Formats: sequence, C-alpha cells, structure tokens
Amino acid sequence: MPGPGRGADVGLALMVRAPSPAEHRLRRVTALLDLPGIIVGKAAAWLIVPMMFALVYEVVARFAFNRPTIWAYDATYMLYAAMFMLGAAYALGRDAHVRADFLFNVLSPRTQGMIDAAFILCLFFPAMYLFTMVTWDYAAVSWRRGERLPSSPLMPIIYPLKTVMPITGALLLIQGFSELLKSGFAIATNRRFRQEPAV
Repeated sequence: MPGPGRGADVGLALMVRAPSPAEHRLRRVTALLDLPGIIVGKAAAWLIVPMMFALVYEVVARFAFNRPTIWAYDATYMLYAAMFMLGAAYALGRDAHVRADFLFNVLSPRTQGMIDAAFILCLFFPAMYLFTMVTWDYAAVSWRRGERLPSSPLMPIIYPLKTVMPITGALLLIQGFSELLKSGFAIATNRRFRQEPAV
C-alpha cells in the first residue's frame, strides 16, 4: 500500500516535465555564454584575500607599532576595484544586481522578459559597447605612457587596473547576450528561465 506522500510525489513528478530539445540547446548556449563571467568572477573573488591582508597589516602596523605603510591604501583600493569590476558579469548572470523586485516580481514572466529584453537592447548593449570602446583606448594610452598614480607617495603603476575596465565591459557584453536569450525564453514560454530545474 503506498505511503501517504506517494500521491503528492507522483503529482509533482508529472508537473516537472523534461525540457524540449530547443530548450535544452538554449540552456547549453546560455551556460556557455555564462562561463567567462563565472570563471573570471570566481577567480576575482580571491582578491579579497590579499586585500584583507593589506588592511589588517596596515591597521596593526599603524595602531600597534605606529608604523603606517605607504602601500596598503593603494593596494586595497586597487584590489577592491578589480574585484568589484571583474565580478560584475558573474553577478549579472546570477541576477544579483539591485533592482525594484517588489514591483518587478508581481508581473508575469512574459512581461518581465519583455521589459528585460527592451532594456538590454536599448540601454545595456549601447552603454556597455561605449564603455568597452572608451576604456579600451583609456587603458591603451595608460600602457603606452607607463602611467603611474601621482596622488600616491608610492606612485604605483595604474595601467593594469585600467585594463580591467575594458575586460569588464567585454564580459558584461557576453553576459548580456546570455541574459537576452533568457529573456527570450520567458517571452516565448511565460516561464522564468532561472526557476527551471538544472539540466
């Protein structure tokens, strides 16, 4: 005799249908497009370790030994800036950026997809394209000049950090294509892409 939860389990199994071949292909394509942001984002997360080391070292040196450093501030803000920028595409892929969810979530998945697609096409892609092109030139000039940060007594090189900017733009553009496909899925099926079971 089946247990009391058997009927509910069977009903749930019937509700979760296998993805169609087209949906399966779409999920494979978006997973491929998500991959650069995931790899770079997870690698960039490790920048928190040297950043925390620099902060702790500076605090101890300054307040315990009255020997402040000239490098900890520069190291900290450069590492944080790189971590923040390189993690942006990863956060976009996880739908972790801030937005007015209390308004957005009352809409149907199809309407959400239409709004997302419109913003991606009309605002996101043009802005990220311009950002990438402008910062590419910005970084290239910095490399040619061997630019250093004049506001710091250490005068560290700044061109590696400026190079992170066009890399971030390129990663966000790639992630944007993935998000556009996910929006298209919501428009076509009236289902949220991220709520589906992993395949």
